[in-house]
Amino acid sequence: MIFRYKICLTVLLLSGHLAAQFAPPAGQEGSTAIHVDDPQFINWATGCEVERGLQNILMESLGETTNGEAENVPGPADNLVVSLGDAGVATLTFEHPIRNGEGWDFAVFENGFDDLFLEFAFVEVSSDGAQFVRFPATSLTDTTEQTATFGVSDATKVNNLAGKYRGGYGTPFDLDELVGYADILDLENITHVRIIDVIGSIDPAIGSRDAFGNLVNDPFPTGFPVGGFDLDAVGVIHQSVEVANEEVQFAPVKIFPNPVASGQKLNLEFQELNQMEEIYLKDFNGRILKRWSGKETSLDMDNIPNGVYLICFEGRERFFRKIIVAN
Repeated sequence: MIFRYKICLTVLLLSGHLAAQFAPPAGQEGSTAIHVDDPQFINWATGCEVERGLQNILMESLGETTNGEAENVPGPADNLVVSLGDAGVATLTFEHPIRNGEGWDFAVFENGFDDLFLEFAFVEVSSDGAQFVRFPATSLTDTTEQTATFGVSDATKVNNLAGKYRGGYGTPFDLDELVGYADILDLENITHVRIIDVIGSIDPAIGSRDAFGNLVNDPFPTGFPVGGFDLDAVGVIHQSVEVANEEVQFAPVKIFPNPVASGQKLNLEFQELNQMEEIYLKDFNGRILKRWSGKETSLDMDNIPNGVYLICFEGRERFFRKIIVAN
């Protein structure tokens, strides 16, 4: 992993404290939060591998987090997550590599329930799956007092940390910030995004630090099976294959019930004229499990095991939706 930062940071010193000028929470003027339904997203991560961290790095006896599965992450953000635990790692892959376009290039979604309880993670990228470069994160949160387990954080004091925004809103990242790494990164061909949970302790022996050596103070300890950063999704804004006009990831269709029981019917209610040619169900290994005519409005889930799948629609446009099969 490479740490070589070439950035300028302007801060204001007020009464001996650093006053950040970073973007505010979602919905406020100047926020960089991007909603999950924003048409900027033209694709989503299609693969995810997770190395879980401990529930509490100071109490190994609690073991690792157990909430969620890696298969919850691919596809659009939907509040189905995997909890990483202290310093846990998720590595995401994509159908088409991410490229460096104008403005934001991708966004990371967490499931925070409001604008105050925020759990952070570092974000790294790679174009070969071996050498990763970390975005230069900044945390100006006061470290004289530990943010408690259910304590609050100020979004305006952090930058380039995933988890800055509440659930349903992605924290965006711009590959332009990594142009100094041309020797190891192909910014037109980012194949992997890695998310690393921040250990939010202000104990310098165990706490995570930002690009400037500041301890990143966030809720600690979170010694629960759902502890640490809760990764929901990674949405792609620019990718190496231009399919924005061919693939629209948010279907103009309502799907219910979701979750659906194995053997139950999955109902479709199209919000405009149905011009689908084919509908099919595939797993996150890319295997197609069932196919239906594009005119179907009721899909049988017979013999489909419990799990998370994609319902894919082919026609004038191509789009998909994530579904859960659960008895």
